[in-house]
This record gives sequence, structure tokens and C-alpha cells, in this order.
Amino acid sequence: MGSNRKYLQYTWFVTIMVFLVILAGGVVRMTQSGMGCPDWPTCFGRWIPPTSAEQLPPDFEKYLKTQDIDHTFNVYHTWIEYINRLLGALLGVFIFIHFIWSFKKFRKSNQQIVLLSLFLLLAVGFQGWLGKKVVDHNLAVVKVTIHMLVALLIAAVPLIIIYKLQAAKKIEAKFLKYLSYSLIVILLVQIVLGTQVREQIDEISKSLKYQQRELWISRLDDMFIIHRSFSWLVVIGAIALWFKSRTINSLQPGVLFILAVVLATIIAGLVMAFYSVPAIAQPLHLLLASILVLSVFSFSLRLK
Repeated sequence: MGSNRKYLQYTWFVTIMVFLVILAGGVVRMTQSGMGCPDWPTCFGRWIPPTSAEQLPPDFEKYLKTQDIDHTFNVYHTWIEYINRLLGALLGVFIFIHFIWSFKKFRKSNQQIVLLSLFLLLAVGFQGWLGKKVVDHNLAVVKVTIHMLVALLIAAVPLIIIYKLQAAKKIEAKFLKYLSYSLIVILLVQIVLGTQVREQIDEISKSLKYQQRELWISRLDDMFIIHRSFSWLVVIGAIALWFKSRTINSLQPGVLFILAVVLATIIAGLVMAFYSVPAIAQPLHLLLASILVLSVFSFSLRLK
């Protein structure tokens, strides 16, 4: 364990970076900056985007007409999206370093770790390619949803690596394990539903020129009702997880953390629903939902 300490710390760092990238993606959505850089991998044909309209290339109009917000240059949208891309690129570099380290350290002693790290590298490469497709198709909702799910997959792999290296003894609790798997499925469905609601919010806000936020929720269709109602399944699942694990002391910190994140996620959702979709609540809701599903996944790794 001692010889793996630095490697484990770095793996935790990679995991935190994934959450940071997810948060950055939420900020991009919150500010409607997804097409702030309308081309990929460059931004307005440049590796460093313009800071003013005067720096736009002569053929800039071919880029502006692809934007989903307006056809004018918005420096804030551009740089928010650019910073999001930079964080994603940094994550790719960190994961590449992780793979090299894994290969050098475990290629003879633990090839499973090497394969997991390789899968992580391939997944982040796929995520980068998918990001290009999202931009090419003007934030198509299906691709945005897949983009989110792949981000969760990327975050899950380091957790598996950490668990395997810590070599913690699994707890015999088959029903609890299946219950945690069921909750993961429910959460993933809830996240997909949430992306559909998010897409509707984008369309509604666009039609209202990003004003009159108090009207956004009232104009949502039944998808919002389904998403809101589905949260009860999450609550029931989390409570059931706590109830079935209440006699296993070693699981209590994890399950109490899950309950706390469920509560925080619901509060963030309620704030959006009843307080005119405040901008800060949107990325927070997304981040909490991501932490929740990965917390339950981490919890499930301890069970057999």
C-alpha cells in the first residue's frame, strides 16, 4: 500500500479533475456558451481565441452563423467555452501521464490496472472526439447526453483502480449490492431525463431571448413532471440502501454521504423549480447528480 501511495494520490487527482471538467461543462450550459467556439479544435480558426471583435478572422461570419444563440461575437461565451476545452485537454494530458505511470509500474505485477488505465485513456479520447461532434451538430441533444454519460464513465474508472489497489475486503451483502446497482440505473435514467429537461430549458430560454426566467419552468412539457417524479425513486432507493446497511458500521459513512448528496441534489432542483432557474443552481445540480451516481458506484464496489 505504501509503495502505491503517490500513484493513488495521483489517481484521486485525476478523479477530481473529471468532476472539475463536469462542473465546467455545467457552467458552459448555464451561460449558453456551448457554441462560444463554433469550430473544433480551434476557436474561430485560432488556437487562442479572440478577445475582441477586431481580432476575428476575415471570414468570421462563417463561424458566427453556426452559433445557437445569436450571430454576433460574444467574448464571454467564447472564453468560457475555451476554458472548458482547456480543462478537457488538461484532463487528457493527466490521463495520458496516468497511463504511462500505470504501464511502467504495473505492466508485470498487475496488468488489470494497466488495462483499466488504457481504457481510461481511450475513453477520454472518445470524449474529445464526441465533443467535436457535439459542436459540429450544434449541441444535438442526443450527443450532449452521451457526452455526459461518457464523462461519468471516465470518472468511474479511476474509482475502480483505487479500490483494486487498496485491496479492501469486500462485504458479503448480495441484496445490498443489487440494490446499489438498481439505484445506479435509476440515477442514470434520471440524469438522461435531466438532460432532456435541460434541452427544453435551452430552447425556451432562447425563444424568450434569455429573459423572463420566471416563465421557463412553466413552459416545460411532461418531461419535467417525469423527471421531478422520478426523483422519488432516487429518494426511496437511497433510504432503502441506508436501511439495509444500517447494521454494517463500516458502510455507514458512505451511505450517509449518499443520503446527504441526495438531499443536496433535490434542494438544488427545487431552487431551480421555484426560484426562476437561478444560473448558479444549474451547474451545481449537475455536479451533485454526478457525485451522487459515482458515490453509489463506489459504495457498490465494497460489496459482494
